[in-house]
Amino acid sequence: NGEEVDETYIEAVIQNGTEGVLSTVAGDSSAIGYVSLGSLNDTVRGLPIDGVEPTNETVQDGSFPISRNFNIAWNGDIEAVAQDFIDYILSAEGQEIVVNEGYVEFVSGAEAYAGDGSQSGSISVVGSTSVTPLMEVLVEEYTALNPDVKIDVTSNGSSAGMTAAMDGTADIGMASRELKEDEAATLESTAIAVDGIAVITNKANTIESLTLDQVRQIFTGEVTEWEEVQ
Repeated sequence: NGEEVDETYIEAVIQNGTEGVLSTVAGDSSAIGYVSLGSLNDTVRGLPIDGVEPTNETVQDGSFPISRNFNIAWNGDIEAVAQDFIDYILSAEGQEIVVNEGYVEFVSGAEAYAGDGSQSGSISVVGSTSVTPLMEVLVEEYTALNPDVKIDVTSNGSSAGMTAAMDGTADIGMASRELKEDEAATLESTAIAVDGIAVITNKANTIESLTLDQVRQIFTGEVTEWEEVQ
């Protein structure tokens, strides 16, 4: 009927960023959460889902069942320097960074970056806390090639990024989800990477694997005790 319903368990602890999820799960032996595969570290355990380990390879070949696109969006005509930065992200060099940072490239067989290092100006990039770590590396490498460009990255969530892009307070918005209908109607967008979603538990948890349906049961509150996970 066009209405969206959030079925997340009412007692779930909602964090405002990836680091909050990681630190909370790492500090609570009964916790479960989810983070970007590229942000997964050794403070927590990334669980196999339906018997498939969360790795770049399994995301790329489609055998790991949970993934999403990292998207960027902008409002119509943008400054040449911002367009050049987008071109760099989608180039062979940019997509190589995507892979090196633990994600799956969105553009396969991309062409080499055509810029000559002459760009200048400033760019504001705002949005997803999940996309931010990758974006910061892309910014570092791009500005090394274009030293007269200054790029500010603000990490404050996907919705804030799309709002900033729509109202013009940011040149580029970042989202770790698909654009909503009103956002897509206003903005131009592209994916820049494919990200697996790692379901994580505390390292003391002895559960070996979960099915996709068990993940659903846990996050909707149908199952609330680890002893109930069969």
